[in-house]
Amino acid sequence: MRPIALIVCFLFFGAISKAQPTVQNLLALKVVEKLSSKEMEGRRSGTQGNAKARKFLIHEFEKLEYRVETDTFYFERKNEEIMGVNISVTHEGNQENDQAIVVTAHYDHLGKMNNEIYFGADDNASGTGALVALASFLRENPTKHNIEIIALDAEEMGLRGAFHYVNEKHSPKEEILLNINMDMISQSEKKELYACGTYHYPFLKPIADNTADAFTGMTLKFGHDVPGTGGQDWSQSSDHFPFHQKEIPFIYFGVEDHPYYHKPDDTFDKIHLEFYFEVVNFITAFLVDVDKKLD
Repeated sequence: MRPIALIVCFLFFGAISKAQPTVQNLLALKVVEKLSSKEMEGRRSGTQGNAKARKFLIHEFEKLEYRVETDTFYFERKNEEIMGVNISVTHEGNQENDQAIVVTAHYDHLGKMNNEIYFGADDNASGTGALVALASFLRENPTKHNIEIIALDAEEMGLRGAFHYVNEKHSPKEEILLNINMDMISQSEKKELYACGTYHYPFLKPIADNTADAFTGMTLKFGHDVPGTGGQDWSQSSDHFPFHQKEIPFIYFGVEDHPYYHKPDDTFDKIHLEFYFEVVNFITAFLVDVDKKLD
């Protein structure tokens, strides 16, 4: 794997990216590198590696001066009781109500199987890195609505963290205006990012489309959300589904499957750096734009 110091050196001298990365880009990359390291052992829910990942993320949010909340839940899988822990921070908006935009990404992955570590750099250290980058951006940028940022656990075991949040911890759907979910956002040979969910919630499409016009390092595509299309329909494929099931609008940003999906070689060195930075910047801009437009 390429150490992050060498990557940053290349970036700043123009060998990889034409533009210097932002502070948030580099923070996202740092998170991806750490979460997909050997130390984290694939971050399988209920393991020591997952606990190390959780401790690291809590520390990163605390460095940004957020009050971090953890929410522990338990579930059974193959006759084993497993503990999951969601991590959340809240950026308070200017409006005097409890309505929020909820931004999610899962930090768990597959762990170890047959003595091999499944590192999960794209799935989903990349989305978690963007989550921390957004938290950093919001420290200096006011919003109209509350923004709740949640690193969810146990997505790989049936979206358990998301179901726990929506069904047991949280509230009436009227308090959640929108779920923005990020899962696998750093690898695309075609430089294509998909926005899934606009079939169900068409008001989101022009907002995302207009935001994407300013970004030339990626192409925003729509689709993978039409009922009856089988595996091509991603409406139930990640942590946005429990929100959708409760009729809470969602938009899910992700790439199509690649050769490293759910394989041990989904590693840090496979990240498409310029594309990943552009995606992080785009999702940040989309959050700003949708916050302004939602009532």
